[in-house]
Amino acid sequence: MVEKLGAVAPAPEPEPERPAGNRALRKLRRSPAALFGGLLVTFFVVVAVLAPVLPIPGPAETDWGAVRKAPSMAHWFGTDEIGRDVLSRMIWGAQASLLAGVVSVVIAVLLGVPLGVLAGYARGWTDAVISRFTEALLATPFLILAIALAAFLGPSLTNAMIAIGLSAMPIFIRLARAQTMSVLTEDYVESAHAVGVGHLALVWRYVLPNIFPPILVQATLTIATAIIAEASLSFLGLGQQPPAPSWGSMLNIAKNFLEQAPWMALWPGMAIFLVVLGFNLLGDGLRDALDPRDT
Repeated sequence: MVEKLGAVAPAPEPEPERPAGNRALRKLRRSPAALFGGLLVTFFVVVAVLAPVLPIPGPAETDWGAVRKAPSMAHWFGTDEIGRDVLSRMIWGAQASLLAGVVSVVIAVLLGVPLGVLAGYARGWTDAVISRFTEALLATPFLILAIALAAFLGPSLTNAMIAIGLSAMPIFIRLARAQTMSVLTEDYVESAHAVGVGHLALVWRYVLPNIFPPILVQATLTIATAIIAEASLSFLGLGQQPPAPSWGSMLNIAKNFLEQAPWMALWPGMAIFLVVLGFNLLGDGLRDALDPRDT
């Protein structure tokens, strides 16, 4: 006689796996350094965007009765050698520095990533040509190459951004090539290729999404380098041209008045330090958050 069994409680369903994006966001939130870097970057971006509506004097307005005046209630950051408000020029100069950093990195990514993916995917002589070209560019120090290109193109903020973007391009070529070659060895990519997925579809659906995280991290870190490069080019007279404000050009002028008006160099130097620190901390936080090996 078969014994009647009681109803068996159904096994609990496994919890759905949380998306990788949510996991990365949680890890980013748990990093005080990354949060501090993000706050610094956000502050400078907001200040640069709100520059036209802030109640401050124009960056080119002069007050000949307040030449090289120390910080006061009338001029919180003091005035420069011809009576212009340093705070106003700092705020408007943030636009040039951040724009140069972001646009130059966009140029480097748009040019470098396709070349790196092509080299890693095609292999053979295509890889050899692109790799030798990249090594030739990497043989020249980044800032020296940027100065040479900016001098060749002519002094302006636009040409400085192009020069910095071309100088940073080899970094993204090499990174995209290495990441592409790594992704192509994965089983799911080989399976997709075996069932007849075309080359362009394979790159678009499988390669680019998987190399995006390291590219994003490198882009964030490179923005900091690009901001320093723009300030260096402006300091040398190859970037933003006066009377338009730029932190680098402000330092170039301030070097002549370090004893009489040290605040002219203090504020732009501190701004460059803080914004570069912010991007570096944010980039390090993104690298840790997007690392799949760290759960």
